[in-house]
Amino acid sequence: MDKKTIAILGSTGSIGQSTLEIIRKTKKFKVKLLIANKNYSKIKDQIKIFKPSVFVVNDKNIFSKIKKKYNKKIIVLNNTDNIKKYIKKLDITVSAIPGIAGLEPTIQFTKISKKILLANKEAIICGWNLIKKNSIKYKTDLVPVDSEHFSIKELINNYSTEQIEKIFITASGGPFLNLKINKFRNVKSKDAIKHPKWKMGKKISVDSATLMNKVLEVTEALKLFPFKLNQYKIIIHPDSLIHAIVQLKNGTSVLLYHFPDMKIPIGNALLKNFNYKYLNVEKKESYKKIHTLNFSQVDKKRFPSVNLIPEMNSKKATPIIVNAANEIFVDEFLKNNISFNDIVSNLKLVLKDKSYIKTSKLSVSSLKNIYIIDNWARTIALKILKRKK
Repeated sequence: MDKKTIAILGSTGSIGQSTLEIIRKTKKFKVKLLIANKNYSKIKDQIKIFKPSVFVVNDKNIFSKIKKKYNKKIIVLNNTDNIKKYIKKLDITVSAIPGIAGLEPTIQFTKISKKILLANKEAIICGWNLIKKNSIKYKTDLVPVDSEHFSIKELINNYSTEQIEKIFITASGGPFLNLKINKFRNVKSKDAIKHPKWKMGKKISVDSATLMNKVLEVTEALKLFPFKLNQYKIIIHPDSLIHAIVQLKNGTSVLLYHFPDMKIPIGNALLKNFNYKYLNVEKKESYKKIHTLNFSQVDKKRFPSVNLIPEMNSKKATPIIVNAANEIFVDEFLKNNISFNDIVSNLKLVLKDKSYIKTSKLSVSSLKNIYIIDNWARTIALKILKRKK
């Protein structure tokens, strides 16, 4: 049987590496294209192991090094502008470039991919209309692989929209779930990136600590599924074993349980008969915990970010604004330039800016406008930081 062709956008990140591990173990895919930024050693390893036809390296210095070393073996590019010249058609693309930087490539690859696995929540939040429009035009299947949205999709498959009362999105609570709130002011970035359950990148780990990841995931769910804002609720689940619960109007609820390993949603999205044993991983006796699953309400004093949800989903451009400003503030926190508490308090200041209302009402139907809105939010965020110095 012919191997399916695949491209991975963001191959050196955690999602990209998890996908490549599945590819290496299952031997059911041919890697046609990889995109990475500047991790030179990982890029070299991936070229050696997976032998992609094309490798796109975004960082100009690393691009020069890779092109000089491998140009006779593979096609090395610095961007995806003329990608159709080299890749005509793909079975699957995994969209995993973090941040809004992943939006334009995702839109591009809807034109040449039969199926796109969406692992970039920012692309969905900021440009869903454009992604969806292209997917319809080019008959591309869109499959979410965030563990929560993968779970929601699996759970609602057997029910009509009318049968569903509520959808619970679970949150681990991050590394500071049990830390006294008055200690938050002293939290350092090195502590915030130590997620108790998931192995993730620095930015998403900080978002988990503030619960901004769930604020963004609610908006993502509103884009992906046909339910209203008041039908979604975030609940704390420190075990990270239940990823979504769907409450039905008939008095019953259904839930999806899986070990906190992104290879599970990715593997199931890649293969119809995915077998977790392919990966030779230990279950770590996670299923013994089914008798002691813990859930609790979100403490809004501990996680004030959830108070942004109504405003974030009230205007078309607000998700883009919040996403962009959050990226700036998280980056500053990771550099230890602002405190942990400053992340959310600064986001509130962005939404109080005198030109916010006007900007939030701008159309989001073009990439140009999306970038204008994104740039406005980043400019305001930087002004707030400058004022506070």
